[in-house]
Amino acid sequence: MNRSNQSIAAIAVVAAVGAASPANAQHPAALGDLMTAFVQPRHIKLGLAGSEQNWSYAAYELDQLRETLADIAEILPKYRDLSIPDLITSTVKEPLAAVNGAIQAKDANQFSAAYGQLTKSCNACHESYDRAAIVIQPPTATAFPDQDFRPPTK
Repeated sequence: MNRSNQSIAAIAVVAAVGAASPANAQHPAALGDLMTAFVQPRHIKLGLAGSEQNWSYAAYELDQLRETLADIAEILPKYRDLSIPDLITSTVKEPLAAVNGAIQAKDANQFSAAYGQLTKSCNACHESYDRAAIVIQPPTATAFPDQDFRPPTK
């Protein structure tokens, strides 16, 4: 298990223990905790890097986001009656590919549109599983004041 998996596994165990009960064997609280702790920061950083046209960092964050989603699918493969790997494939595979295309093209307009579609896909998933109150948007400010998202100057 890589370091990312170890961190996510630790959070999942803590969340699962907190949500454990005989009536709740699937630990639904764990999914929300994993999404908030690991996916949301990657989504934010990806958006900030893309808006600053820091394409190398945006590519890095996109890779991290994909890896995080894969880790979550491995750690928590089922939520309610839903297959998490199938959910990820059906909701964000295409938008992630579009974001990748925009990053490769180094096209700010294309990135904005693709990132917007990725964000819409996240919200559509929330709505479809009784979590419509969780509305994700492109970041309007950084939650990471110690990080500069602009491309490095040469």
